Amino acid sequence: MRNSTQDPRHAQANREALISLAVYALYFIWWYACAYMLGQGDPDSYDYVLGLPAWFFYSCIAGYPLITVLLWLALRLGFRNMPLDARPEDAAGNGPHPEEERRG
Repeated sequence: MRNSTQDPRHAQANREALISLAVYALYFIWWYACAYMLGQGDPDSYDYVLGLPAWFFYSCIAGYPLITVLLWLALRLGFRNMPLDARPEDAAGNGPHPEEERRG
């Protein structure tokens, strides 16, 4: 149940935190799968990409641009620029903040 006096910035901050965790989880799954699935077996039988073992190339070298693009998309699509100072309705003189009512 959402409190009608709750600051909407909290909901946005929670959403941004969940997006960040989801992108990190995807990157970790990518890294783990590439590193441990392609890196199994005898090192003499490894495939190589640009002189590096394929497991290392895909998990560490290719994974970095991938996560960079994913983070850029997440920032563009899911994050919003918002002020972190007092709530706008408080500055407009629409009454004290609920926390101030409890203190006073």
